[in-house]
Amino acid sequence: MPRANDHSFATSTLPTSDGAPGSCCPLGLIAGEGEFPILVARGARAAGVPVVIVGLRGFADPDIRTLADRFCWRGVVQLGRWIRVFRRAGCREVVMAGRVRKLEMFAGPRWLQWLQYLPDLTSLRVWYVHARDKRNDSLLGAVADEMQRKGLTLVDSTKYCPDALAEPGILTSSAPPQIVLDAAEFAWPLIKQVAQLDIGQSIAVKEREVIAVEAIEGTDKLIERAGELCPQGGWTLVKVAKPDQDMRFDVPTIGANTIEKLNRHRATGLVIEAGKTLVLEREKLLDLAQRYRIAVIAREDQG
Repeated sequence: MPRANDHSFATSTLPTSDGAPGSCCPLGLIAGEGEFPILVARGARAAGVPVVIVGLRGFADPDIRTLADRFCWRGVVQLGRWIRVFRRAGCREVVMAGRVRKLEMFAGPRWLQWLQYLPDLTSLRVWYVHARDKRNDSLLGAVADEMQRKGLTLVDSTKYCPDALAEPGILTSSAPPQIVLDAAEFAWPLIKQVAQLDIGQSIAVKEREVIAVEAIEGTDKLIERAGELCPQGGWTLVKVAKPDQDMRFDVPTIGANTIEKLNRHRATGLVIEAGKTLVLEREKLLDLAQRYRIAVIAREDQG
């Protein structure tokens, strides 16, 4: 396979937009931070689908270039440039995977953000005209609509890695403490309401008391804040999908780093939603949870 650079691989093996040559149209992948984009790329390649990757500058793992048939770096608010890359490569379906630290995009005055991120005209139009508000679902829905207008369909981000979704049950080998089960029962309807409002998807609780609720800062910062507010520990993190979760983007995700942070901040349990939460580095995650005595439960939503 050709080596990656900051622009693209050779394209002789990629199909054109009319489906030839090649056996199928390539998959477009917008790669953010973390392991999730790597899982998607590997899954697509295992299915015999060529992969065209737009790595979001400052977020994507540079090593993901080795999994691409064509690769380029683009800015996080350069939607028009993403679209041009995918259309030229003959993509019809696109997956968006990986984290983008939205909090950083709200830091500093607007003029400084423009200088830092250099948004293109397509992104500005989506931001100021098409998005109803600046919540994740609104912004990403407007991005999906803009891509659809250009002949690109944003698809379920788990399509090529369904095995990474949590199966229902107790994932760790030991029986969970009753305090974790009680926390899950108490917190579940509360965080479902918060998620429905698109505020956040995680909550920290202890003894039927809410310690902290996730907002724009993300789960890692929530864990740190919960640890500061409950230094004696013994609390539980409950993380869910939105009631009408759009699996194209913003899918709840946990990884080994989640367990490390929970241990560092003295949590006792982690409760996630089965079938709607990605479990990355599963074996490592569960080994760490067992070592740190953090119960991990995947609960099915009964609502």
